[in-house]
Amino acid sequence: MASSGKQKTTMAKLNRERRVRERRLEKQAKKDARKQASAHQPGPPGDVLIGDGDESIGPDAGEPAVEPVVPAPDARTVDGVARDE
Repeated sequence: MASSGKQKTTMAKLNRERRVRERRLEKQAKKDARKQASAHQPGPPGDVLIGDGDESIGPDAGEPAVEPVVPAPDARTVDGVARDE
């Protein structure tokens, strides 16, 4: 018995393959949309609130600014270098 040599693809298989291609395209479109949306948005919202004026609104609002504490130089040091007497 001789075969025709070429296998015929059924319509069901063609339809399945078409649906797979369509789902892949939809999935890629969603992925691209998420990437584009995240690129246009600033970072995640933080704890810092932004006020209307020059004053900041945050956990220490209304409190005076704290100056950093610098230790007093030791009497035995000059410019941070220890001196033996």
